[in-house]
Amino acid sequence: MDGYVVWITGLPGSGKTALARELEPLLKERGQRCEILDGNEVRELISSELGFTAEDRKLHNQRVIHIAKLLARNGVGVIVSLISPYRETRAGARKELPNFVEVWTKCSLEVCEARDKKGLYKKARTGEISDLTGIQHPYQEPQQPEVVVDTEKESPLEGAKKVLKKLEKLGLIGAYSNSEEQAVKKRLEDLGYLG
Repeated sequence: MDGYVVWITGLPGSGKTALARELEPLLKERGQRCEILDGNEVRELISSELGFTAEDRKLHNQRVIHIAKLLARNGVGVIVSLISPYRETRAGARKELPNFVEVWTKCSLEVCEARDKKGLYKKARTGEISDLTGIQHPYQEPQQPEVVVDTEKESPLEGAKKVLKKLEKLGLIGAYSNSEEQAVKKRLEDLGYLG
């Protein structure tokens, strides 16, 4: 059985990685095999020779899509945390990847800048870097994502639970954690319904 791909997109600092890190243990509680493909980590390991031109960004995204496809076709739930600024690239990912669920970490540029621990926005504003998405480089907001997590109002855990509910509704995961399923099974056995 194919896995699924939760594709988390948003501006730098919008909460993509935090959401992914909250979602992973919730899925594992459900007995799901899952992996996080964080855009920054994948870039360091597999795309380190690439810069941030439009072409380089597209190539980096294609590499992430390929890895996600390999994992998903082997029954793994994949959580992709990647700016992926272009609608065209995300549409291509949707076509290539089984059970694709787009999640937008919606957050204003002002709040993303205020959260910026790496100082990227400040460097972009002062001209130290010239290719930051949201400042010098465009970010095309999703038009019809399956889930919108407003990270200015929702915590990463609230967002993760929202994604979990969508995965349940789409039939990609079961509705109960392993411990909940075991409790139901034991109760049915105690009542004599299971032998």
